[in-house]
Amino acid sequence: MYTVRSEIYSETNYQPESSENGQIVSKFRFRYPPPSDSDVVASVDNDGDLDVQRPLRGTIELEHSGATEIKLVGLQVWRGALLLADYLFAQRKELASKTIMELGAGVGLSSIAAAIHGSGQVYCTDVNLGNILELIRGNVQRNARLLQGQVSVLEYDFMAPKSQLSAELIEAIDVSDVIMAADVIYDDALTDAFVAVIEHIFARAKASGRPKCIYMALEKRYVFTLEDCDSVAPMYEHFLRRTAHKHPAGLSTVL
Repeated sequence: MYTVRSEIYSETNYQPESSENGQIVSKFRFRYPPPSDSDVVASVDNDGDLDVQRPLRGTIELEHSGATEIKLVGLQVWRGALLLADYLFAQRKELASKTIMELGAGVGLSSIAAAIHGSGQVYCTDVNLGNILELIRGNVQRNARLLQGQVSVLEYDFMAPKSQLSAELIEAIDVSDVIMAADVIYDDALTDAFVAVIEHIFARAKASGRPKCIYMALEKRYVFTLEDCDSVAPMYEHFLRRTAHKHPAGLSTVL
């Protein structure tokens, strides 16, 4: 069986340990700036020296796979999720009270990051392949001590007809202010389905009068093809073609 492995595992030591069910548990350390000067009251220590505000630090622990076949790549952690999580930390004040939905959440890194500073609701969604929804729930529980917001895990299959979406999922779509996704562009058929999902979400936003903002993080992966005799990024280019002339109602931001 052909398998793929996320390149981030070889770039950084995430102190992986084996889990009881044969998966891997890794530690993703993060830090973010202290509150802005306007939010901080100057203080001194016992010697009369000024206390310096230092970056705040923490660790998100995630259970995930080390290598998978293509259809189960959501069981791994990919670079786009790290980028999106970092962006959420940087925008923590602006997003603190927002209701957020993540599409194709994988093992839940970005949704957990969103709930660390946000007091609102986070909907973490993916298609339930490889028992991934149960894995996400376990990761949310594993990091519960860090979370201010509430994380709900729901199934959202991009390929499913709209008529088959659950009432709970439809309600979650309608109440969400922010839609986010990381590294969901790696297959043309999946990309087409993802674009259709976004169109559906923003059509509902227009009908309800509740605008939405979308944040996406994706890696532009290059491959060499004989057809092009060059290094190209076919999945990324397909995504651009599918979205070039679209401007869904309610679309505020694309990252």
